[in-house]
Amino acid sequence: MKSPNIVILGAGYGGIMTAVKLQKKLGANDAKITLVNKHDYHYQTTWLHENAAGTLHHDRTRIKIKDVVNTSRVDFVQDTVTEIKQDEKKVLLENSELNYDYLVIGLGFEAATFGIPGLQENAYMINNINSSRLIRQHIEYNFAKYNNEAEPNEERLNIVVGGAGFTGIEFVGELANRVPELCKEYDIPREKVRIINVEAAPTALPGFDPALVEYAMNSLEARGVEFKIGAMIKEVTENKLVFEKDEEREEIATNTVVWAAGVRGNSLVENAGFESNRGRTPVDGQLRPKGYDDVFIVGDCSLIMNEESGRPYPPTAQIAIQQAEHLAGFLTSQIRGGGHEEDFVPNIQGTVASLGDDDAIGVIFDGKKLFGWQASAMKKIIDNRYLLKLGGLPLVLKKGKLNFFNF
Repeated sequence: MKSPNIVILGAGYGGIMTAVKLQKKLGANDAKITLVNKHDYHYQTTWLHENAAGTLHHDRTRIKIKDVVNTSRVDFVQDTVTEIKQDEKKVLLENSELNYDYLVIGLGFEAATFGIPGLQENAYMINNINSSRLIRQHIEYNFAKYNNEAEPNEERLNIVVGGAGFTGIEFVGELANRVPELCKEYDIPREKVRIINVEAAPTALPGFDPALVEYAMNSLEARGVEFKIGAMIKEVTENKLVFEKDEEREEIATNTVVWAAGVRGNSLVENAGFESNRGRTPVDGQLRPKGYDDVFIVGDCSLIMNEESGRPYPPTAQIAIQQAEHLAGFLTSQIRGGGHEEDFVPNIQGTVASLGDDDAIGVIFDGKKLFGWQASAMKKIIDNRYLLKLGGLPLVLKKGKLNFFNF
């Protein structure tokens, strides 16, 4: 009997962890495993805000696929997916095509701009390694340019971040650390630089515990971050951001708008004909879209309902990793003729948001709240635990955050 072809699209958290788990569970004669990714590296999406602010070098964030995937066991194809033809069980790439018996889709997210005029054209997005590098370089360029013009331009020193969710808050936290260093380097008084966080919701970190939100805002405001809460962004141009608050329109002069207020699943999933809502496809207990036994969706493109809240679970790295571990077990069982597997249910073990400067907030385990250095240490432990799962102790020593405490 012919061994089945398992094709995994994307080397994000869900995709690469599925490949790593399958290479351990399946023998060479059980299945042919192929991993497709645009780049030859996996990157930690949850660290991109640090790359964008310039507080962590991008090489720390990316991990070579060959360092964690056994390429004698998993065929790695560096290429870009252009189309999924599920009726033909085929995937089209820019330079080739692949046939599959089982398809795992882990293609990640795209920015959701909600039709705000000028946002797509004039704002920067924290989407990947290269977009994050562009933000860092753009900010540094503006600082360098400021004292080299006849007329100082305040647009260059006003940094506006759209969105006070996880990514937005973590990014302004890193900026609050980075800006004083840039001011010293480029001879600019700190008081001339503004970091402005604009959020449409009535609170920062919507859905988070109010006491933790208050702590986060106080910490960030003490380091110079300004908040515009309940403010709806209406337009972004080359040199300003327009928002509306309390039915009044205001403008901020800026050429640096970083959008961190919304993501959607990859549009390739919608284009393939799977039922989807903003690129996220509802999946069953074995992570399959309705009507398919041979397609599985993990990570940002999958939609799983939280029965308690009646709302979808947010697309987090934690859930993507758990999905990968479940899926690897289910596929192994299917290929070896095993019995029924239990349905996948996310096990939310906690949520921690970094505020920069060895500061953070979090809720772990049974609702225990963490503030400050304790939360920051927990964040590093969580990050290192993922690296340990992915590539063992050598990867932790090479890429991990081992300075838990700075005394």
